[in-house]
Amino acid sequence: MQHALENHLKTGSTTVCWAWLVRRRDGETLGFTDHDCDLTFDGVLFAARSGLTAGVLEKTNGMAVDNTEVLGALSDASVREEDILAGRYDGAEMVTYLVNWVNVNERSVLFRGTFGEMTRSQGSFRVELRGLTEALNVRHGRVYHAECGAVLGDAQCKVDLTAPAMSVIVPAQAVLEGRVIHVPALAEYSEGWFADGQLLIHTGIGKGQSGRIKSDTTVGQIRIVEMWQSFGVRPQAGDQMRLVAGCDRRASTCRQKFDNFLNFRGFPHIPGEDWMRSNPSKSGRR
Repeated sequence: MQHALENHLKTGSTTVCWAWLVRRRDGETLGFTDHDCDLTFDGVLFAARSGLTAGVLEKTNGMAVDNTEVLGALSDASVREEDILAGRYDGAEMVTYLVNWVNVNERSVLFRGTFGEMTRSQGSFRVELRGLTEALNVRHGRVYHAECGAVLGDAQCKVDLTAPAMSVIVPAQAVLEGRVIHVPALAEYSEGWFADGQLLIHTGIGKGQSGRIKSDTTVGQIRIVEMWQSFGVRPQAGDQMRLVAGCDRRASTCRQKFDNFLNFRGFPHIPGEDWMRSNPSKSGRR
């Protein structure tokens, strides 16, 4: 396909356009093109109505990150503002093609990467695209500190979050300011059980969003769950939500709340900053 496109470009009279394939993390696949008619290849419809425009593509031979950007208009039929606010495009995979619109089999992949920063302004959006080498900028390795380095429920932690004691699905009774949510009292869970935990929205317009719980208190027959940040798309009363037990990553919490100290991935006896900055002394042990 690429060789055929090269031959077409050498003719001096070209019929080429841009096409973008987007795969969101929720499984949704979208296609866009700056041509004035829709294109179809690899089983994907590349819509012309999206109004996307490509920026300059910077490519290098070394390990530097290739980067570019695209611009487009917010549309109910393609890219919706609520999807951006809900984070459904965060980290989405992007493939950029140069296509001969007369014969779509003549095409070439010019860029492959992921969505970076996405901004909105006056009915349009701008997306920074990051190349595959961007992953090499992520720091890896273990941090040595007193708190646990695992995430509750992951392969290192091994706590079963599907157990009834670890999570529960409840309907929202009220939503205030997008971050204070009222749910049933849940008397079987002690107050503060979900603090530092996660809230995941299962239904409604905010489906798929998640956030960290700041506090978890009970007032009468109402349990008040306050989030650290407001949801991009505010959930509504009646939406089903999953509350996951909170973990502050301390050794005492791992032992007493989860009975999981054998899988604790921290160093609770490592000297703290006060000890490291203390002055030498003849009395007492250092």
